[in-house]
Amino acid sequence: MILQNYTHWIFDMDGTLTMPVHDFDVIRKKLGIKEGHSILEAIANMSHGQAIDTKRKLAKIETDLANQACSQPDIETLLGRLINRGCKVGILTRNDEQVAHKTLQASGLDVFFESWAVIGRETCKPKPDPAGVLYLMEMWGANVESTLVVGDYLHDLKAGFDAGVTTVHFDSSEVYQWPEYTHHQVASISQLLSMI
Repeated sequence: MILQNYTHWIFDMDGTLTMPVHDFDVIRKKLGIKEGHSILEAIANMSHGQAIDTKRKLAKIETDLANQACSQPDIETLLGRLINRGCKVGILTRNDEQVAHKTLQASGLDVFFESWAVIGRETCKPKPDPAGVLYLMEMWGANVESTLVVGDYLHDLKAGFDAGVTTVHFDSSEVYQWPEYTHHQVASISQLLSMI
């Protein structure tokens, strides 16, 4: 139970708390963004008018996907156990925060998270920037020894690593890319449960 002493848990949402439904190649194509480019960074480099139009399209895509959200197996058990132990839980997502709340409602996970602790791209610079991790830690009064980040993608792991906290890579395929930013690896939420 190597993670039992961590009291502040920061989760990625899509593909971590919820089952993956985002096909980013399809989303890029719909938005006219080149293959392999990060969507938010590509929008940031667009002209003002083009960026506004692209953000509107992205918001519709994200909302449609949010309404399809389903929770990962065993995630409710994990969150319930953490909260019962007095742990703090938060979310750091690259999504719009309104979309994040819709995702939580659709997946039935909204009951586990305080509204203010769902951090999206409006509140902090998006992952892989560590700003969101540091923001949650400051709000909680947490330190690096008590905090960890759980995520399924490079952006999640790098944000946590660069903030100086422990990172857990959740990868059901067990490929575990990005070991340089990863402290622990799990293939399922049940495996994560066994570690607390």
